[in-house]
Amino acid sequence: MAGRHEVRQAAFLLSFEKLFLDDELDAIFEGAEELDEFIPINDEVKALVRGVFDKQNELDEIIAKYSDKRAVNRIPKVDLAVLRIAIYETLYDDKVPVNVAISEAVGLAEKYALDADVSFVNGLLGAFAKDLKKDKD
Repeated sequence: MAGRHEVRQAAFLLSFEKLFLDDELDAIFEGAEELDEFIPINDEVKALVRGVFDKQNELDEIIAKYSDKRAVNRIPKVDLAVLRIAIYETLYDDKVPVNVAISEAVGLAEKYALDADVSFVNGLLGAFAKDLKKDKD
């Protein structure tokens, strides 16, 4: 069984792919399952990807609120996929602490995005987390 880190990475790769395709999620899952050695697909990965795309409008509104320099449609797709997963996990997965979601997102950005994008992802998620903490206090 894949750990949460692997689940998140697989979900990121599938979410990123979906940003370029009009295919239904099931078709993307089927394609990835054929290449299982590259992207391990399980129910947890599918649930995370489905959750992100089910809540896409809400997630994009949050991203837009914290992205003062770039409109959502101008944010690089790598960053967008990373941000959506992190915000989704923060809001909808009680098992993932906010700091872990942010740390994992920054790690994905460091692996797949440009240096400037890593700072953007980190800054946006940091501002989001700060406001979340205020709301809980």
